[in-house]
Amino acid sequence: MSKHVTISPEEAADRLAIRELVEAHAHCADRRDAKGQMALFTIDTHFVVCMNAKDPTPTQEMHSREALAPVFADLSKYHATMHFVGQRTILTLTGDRATGEAYTLAHHLTINGGKRRLMIAAVRYADQFVKVDGAWLFAERLLFVDWIEEHALS
Repeated sequence: MSKHVTISPEEAADRLAIRELVEAHAHCADRRDAKGQMALFTIDTHFVVCMNAKDPTPTQEMHSREALAPVFADLSKYHATMHFVGQRTILTLTGDRATGEAYTLAHHLTINGGKRRLMIAAVRYADQFVKVDGAWLFAERLLFVDWIEEHALS
């Protein structure tokens, strides 16, 4: 159980802004707004995808905002997606830097020949945030897939 302490209005605003950043990432993904999604990251961002959370070898690794374009655009292959963001924890927050962890259930719907399939990925993000010109951005985002479930829909 955490001990609640008084925080400054500035810290409260920063915590809210970081929460909204994480939620904006999911929102942009579901709206197929790759440019909006990319704008949430620093120019020199580090983004890593590990499709198997138990294997530390990255499936994909990008080192710039521009390198994210094909990753985010790849979502358009799905008929629809819904990224349901669960708990978000800010682990550290000092000045213009923060770290955190977020859990997401990423739903991906495909339709092929009238047959609908749903893939749900349980995703954990390990994040490093930085405040640039008054706005919080992702400086690093490590995506770990804990498990995937797939099934047909009626």
